[in-house]
Amino acid sequence: MAHAGYNNVRPKCRSDFRTMTVGVALERAIHAQNTAKSHGSNCRGKRKKRVWMDCDKLIANTVLQLNRTLDGVKDNGPDWTNQTFCADVDAQTWLSTALTNIETCRAGAVELNVSGVIEPIVSSNVSELISNCLAVNGVLIDEHNSTATDDDEFPIWISAGERRLLQSSSVASQAKYVVSKKGRGDFRSIQAAINQATSRRRGNERIVIYIKRGVYRENVIISSKMSGIMLVGDGLRYTIITGARSVGGGYTTYSSATFGVDGPGFIARGITFRNTAGPGKGQAVALRSASDLSVFYSCGFEGYQDTLFVLAQRQFYKSCYIYGTIDFIFGNAAAVFQNCLIYVRKPLWGQINVVTAQGRGDPFQNTGISIHNSQIRAAPDLEPVARFYQTYLGRPWQQYSQTVVLKSYIDRLVNPQGWLRWQNSDFALSTLYYGEYRNFGPGASTRLRVKWAGYHVITSRNVASRFTVSSLIAGRTWLPSTGVPFTAGL
Repeated sequence: MAHAGYNNVRPKCRSDFRTMTVGVALERAIHAQNTAKSHGSNCRGKRKKRVWMDCDKLIANTVLQLNRTLDGVKDNGPDWTNQTFCADVDAQTWLSTALTNIETCRAGAVELNVSGVIEPIVSSNVSELISNCLAVNGVLIDEHNSTATDDDEFPIWISAGERRLLQSSSVASQAKYVVSKKGRGDFRSIQAAINQATSRRRGNERIVIYIKRGVYRENVIISSKMSGIMLVGDGLRYTIITGARSVGGGYTTYSSATFGVDGPGFIARGITFRNTAGPGKGQAVALRSASDLSVFYSCGFEGYQDTLFVLAQRQFYKSCYIYGTIDFIFGNAAAVFQNCLIYVRKPLWGQINVVTAQGRGDPFQNTGISIHNSQIRAAPDLEPVARFYQTYLGRPWQQYSQTVVLKSYIDRLVNPQGWLRWQNSDFALSTLYYGEYRNFGPGASTRLRVKWAGYHVITSRNVASRFTVSSLIAGRTWLPSTGVPFTAGL
């Protein structure tokens, strides 16, 4: 429901002004949503319909995030307390997501060359209004850095019960629903299990679904209303969800995902998400996540270009395997990858490999990609011919792209310069933030790295700590309840 009347309100303090800016942005977003819906029937052709469907869903999620933000901050007083701090940081995450949704809608229309479809959305200044909200809320966020430790512990956002559940070797036996390709469960389809489970949910209980070994050829969607779902497989080698959608096949990058999750609090363990479109089909996403406070534990992600779309919100990846070629970890989430194996595959001849393409488009968005205690290596198909292909750690997809690599192993396949320009331009070289801290391996030397203003060889532990689980994704406040082991600090 919209909160109306903010155009005639005189703020008494900065927190009132924040409430007013979010309220105005919400009103315009709802107007854009209604206008877009009224134009939906005019869309002719598969490409226009596909983009309109993406944008309709994304703008609806923007309205959801703005409502959530407004409800969270409207009662905050001007005094600073720890509780207010948490609310403000949450608000910055939700506002960042609201803005990212609009940009994702715009990008899909450009991909399929049907930009006119989204005019009702982008012409209402929603992006600019949300950007203003980010700036105002950013001023109200205290310069607060949690004290980081090197101890393995559980983040607070996961209950003790869920913690035990994730670590348990018998977690499958505790599942409420079972999916089996061979018919030895409650469902044969993962989507059918999710739909049934969420329709029968009582209160806010966590829904645990066990997916038995097998290859599941289906495109799965977990909507923003489907919260608290946990999927448990028989291991990333045995439980595989696969699809083959791609931009080359007529989909947007967003809609190409084999598995897409928006519902908050999602957890996956022991599952591989795969896209088999291949290197010749362009962008082809294996998993797309905009799930806030989500965890992927001992999972696999396999594809080529754009394998893993960390679209938005706070995400944690622990002990995962990620395979790809171009921009294969990309998006505008606050995402931490810890103890992960990142494998660069063999691309098409003449292509360049890029591990990350982070999409932070506003300086106040609290987003970024952090690769911590992980390994970046050549996949078996690339290893014998790695010298014939160039591989880079990242390139700036958007103006304020932010990526760091901390205490990780970097193999010799990475170009000594480390980082790549966006399409041979000077775009974002002074506004991005790329950093490396105490990495090792034959490709980790920073002696010949790029000399951009936005690139940093991080020597300060305090600076590096800004990109840890504790700071970047506020992991201490939600990860413990998931049961996933994690390192809060460096």
